[in-house]
Amino acid sequence: MKCFKTVGFLAFMSIFLLQTEVLLGLVQGNVHYHEFILKDTNFTKLCSTKSALTVNESFPGPIIRAQKGDTVYVNVYNEGRYGVTLHWHGIKQPRNPWFDGPEYVTQCPIQPGTNFTYQILLSSEEGTLFWHAHSDWSRATVHGAFVILPANGTSYPFPKPDGEQVILFASWYKEDVMTLLDETLESGGLTTSSDSYTINGEPGDFYLCSNETTYRMFVDYGKTYLLRIVNSVQNVDMFFAIADHNLTVVGADGAYVKPIVTSYIMITPGQTMDVLVTAKQSLGQYYMLASPYYDGEADDFDKSRASAIFQYNGNYTPPSSPIYPTYIPGYYDIDSARKFVTQFRSLASAEHPVDVPLNVTTRMFITISIGMLHCPNNSCAGPEGNRIASGLNNISFANPAVDVLQAYYRNISGYYEASFPDEPPNPFNFTAEDLTTDNYTITSRATRVKMLDYNATVEITFQGTNIMDSGENHPVHLHGFRFYVIGSGLGNFNNVTDPLTYNLVDPPEVNTFPVPKDGWATIRFIANNPGVWFMHCHFDRHMSWGMDTVFIVKNGGTDETSIRPPPDYLPACSKNSLFGADPSMLQMGE
Repeated sequence: MKCFKTVGFLAFMSIFLLQTEVLLGLVQGNVHYHEFILKDTNFTKLCSTKSALTVNESFPGPIIRAQKGDTVYVNVYNEGRYGVTLHWHGIKQPRNPWFDGPEYVTQCPIQPGTNFTYQILLSSEEGTLFWHAHSDWSRATVHGAFVILPANGTSYPFPKPDGEQVILFASWYKEDVMTLLDETLESGGLTTSSDSYTINGEPGDFYLCSNETTYRMFVDYGKTYLLRIVNSVQNVDMFFAIADHNLTVVGADGAYVKPIVTSYIMITPGQTMDVLVTAKQSLGQYYMLASPYYDGEADDFDKSRASAIFQYNGNYTPPSSPIYPTYIPGYYDIDSARKFVTQFRSLASAEHPVDVPLNVTTRMFITISIGMLHCPNNSCAGPEGNRIASGLNNISFANPAVDVLQAYYRNISGYYEASFPDEPPNPFNFTAEDLTTDNYTITSRATRVKMLDYNATVEITFQGTNIMDSGENHPVHLHGFRFYVIGSGLGNFNNVTDPLTYNLVDPPEVNTFPVPKDGWATIRFIANNPGVWFMHCHFDRHMSWGMDTVFIVKNGGTDETSIRPPPDYLPACSKNSLFGADPSMLQMGE
C-alpha cells in the first residue's frame, strides 16, 4: 500500500478515538468498519477500454449493510489523481455535518496520497439509500448502495421477501468524465451526453460488445424478491420495468410508503426505491429495462436503454431472446411520469407514523432556472456567446475556497454571505414561453446561504421556470433532513388556491423529489438538525452550473441541540483538486 500523509500518528489517534467513542457509548447501535480505496481501474465496455476512478476497483462500488440506528465508519484512502469527497445520501447525520461530504460545503477534498475517516450516524432511516462521490462529476463511477435493515426486534411492514437484490442504474462515458467536465466548464456550453446507461455496471444487450456481460438476476418460481433500486445516473430520470411482471413499490428514500402496484416506475437521479416482485410467470428469461425519461426542450440526452435479465431457474429450453416488456413509457412520456410520481403516500402506521409540521414559522418561495452568465466578448459556447448557468432565486452558487462549515463554525468571514433570499428578486410569469431577454436570463454568481433558527418549521415552495425555453423536471435533494412533500402541481403556484390541495395526512417523506417541468412542489420540515446542509438539483450538470444553495441551522440552547465538535483531522483546503476551488463572487470582488 502507498504511504499516506495522515497514516501514522494521526491515523492511530483516529482509530483510538473511534474505539474510545464506542466504549463510552457515544455511538449508537452496532458499529461497522469499512475501508474504501479510491484508485483508477481499467474497464472495457462498448468496445473500448478506459481507466475510471473507483472504490475498491469495483463499478458499482461495495454495498454497505447496517441496521437502523447503527454507526458506520469508512476510512477512505485516496490513491487517485485528484481530490474527492464522499456523501452518504439520505442519511441525516444528526448534529454531525463534518462527515456529510459535499466539497466546499462541509469539507474540502481528500487529496491524493491522504486519507480521511467518515463517521456515519444512522437514526430513523430504514430501507435503501446510497453513497457516492460529491466532488466534480466523480459520482459517475464512485457510488454504491447503502442498505439499512430493520433494527433488532422489528421487521418489514410487509411479508419478509424470499430474497433481495440491489439494482443500480448509472451512466457510462467512453471518455474520462473529468476531462468532459473540464471542457464543459471551459467552454461554457452544453455538457456531453453519456454513451450508455448501466444496470449493476453492465450496459446490456442493446449496446455493441455488451451482450456477453449483461447482468442476470436468477430467481425461483413462486418466490418474492425485494429489489433495492438506486438511480445514480448523471443527468436524466429513468423508467424501469420487467417484462410481464408487476412491481409493488413499498419504500422510497429510506422510508416506507403505502404499496403502489404498477407495471413501471419512474426514478430520478438521487432517488432510491424498495420494490417487490414475485416470480410467477412461465419459466423463462425476461428483460429488465432502464430507459431514460426527458421532458426538456434541448433534447440533449443519451437516447438508449440499458437491459438486464430476470432469469428463472429450472429446466426449460432457453429462448433465442428474453421476453421484451409489452409496455415501458417512451422517452418523452410526461403523463406516465406524472401519474407515477403523484401516487406516493407515507405508510402513516402506528409503527411508522408521520409528523407533518403544521405551524409554519419560515416560508420560502424558490425559483429553479437555467440561465446565463455574461462572457467577455461573447466568447463562450452558450447562447449568444454567454456561459450556461443555473440558479435558485436567480443566484448561481459559487464554491468558496474554504468550506462553508469551517468558515461558519470557526467564524471566518469573507467566504459566504448569509443573504440567500426567501423569494426571487422580481416576480414574473414563471412558465411563459418568451422568457429570453437579459432581465430574465442573466443570473448572478455568489456564495449565499440561508440561516435557520433551531426548530424552525420550514415550508419551501419550489417553482419551475421556463427561462430560455429550458423548463424540465428537476430532482431536488436536501442534505441533513427528510422532509414531507405536501403538494405539487403544474403551472405557476397560486398561494391562495394551491395550499387547499396540500396533503397533511400522509405525504411522502423523502430526501429527493422531482419539481415538475413548468410546475411547483411544496415541502415542509423542522430545522432540528444543527449544521451546514447543502441543497441542490441532483442532475450533475445543473449542480455544476450553480443550481445549489446552503442552509445553516443554528445551534439550540444545549449541547444536545448543537453541532458536534469537529474531528481532530479534516482534509486541508487547497487548490489541488482537478479544477481547484471556484472563487466566490465575494472573492472575485464583483
